[in-house]
Amino acid sequence: MTQDKQAQYHKTKMARKKNQIETSMAKATDEKGLLLVITGHGKGKSTSAFGMVARALGHGMKVGVCQFIKSRTDTGEEAFFSAQPNCEWHVLGDGFTWNTQDKAQDIQTAQNGWKVAQQMLNNDTYDLVILDELTYLLSYQYLEKQSVLNALQNRPSMQHVVVTGRSALAELKEIADTVSEIKEIKHAYTSGIKAQIGVDF
Repeated sequence: MTQDKQAQYHKTKMARKKNQIETSMAKATDEKGLLLVITGHGKGKSTSAFGMVARALGHGMKVGVCQFIKSRTDTGEEAFFSAQPNCEWHVLGDGFTWNTQDKAQDIQTAQNGWKVAQQMLNNDTYDLVILDELTYLLSYQYLEKQSVLNALQNRPSMQHVVVTGRSALAELKEIADTVSEIKEIKHAYTSGIKAQIGVDF
């Protein structure tokens, strides 16, 4: 194929693709608060959610972040985002279950943290709410599943919510508008490399 024919082929192909995309975009006319679930065993679920925090703040939106399970308060994301005037940040965990080794305490901590999240889900001044690691509280049955699903479904109509964590329940994925699963291909940790500042926390 000559260079001119390659150029013409490319132009025709891109014109067809442009038409397909514009037709698809024209059909997407609804506007609503979205429920996004980011799950899977790969690295980057919370990182993806925090990217949306940055995006929302850039548009002047009010953001609430609830971090379940995790207890460390020295992360770069908390240091940065909690200093932003439109971002409310809560670390609501005692640490991972293999550290606490106290199921009753874990359940109580989860329920106390969920009360904070519920206040955000009932408040239409929050444009975006991040429920980081919420999936664990459901899969471990620390929270009553149906009450959580009801709260997510009955939140303000234009409020966006992002839920992160491994092993998202089928019922949670069913009610979500967007579900992404991050697959682990390779992780530095398995090669003996410890968590790196600015990359992992």
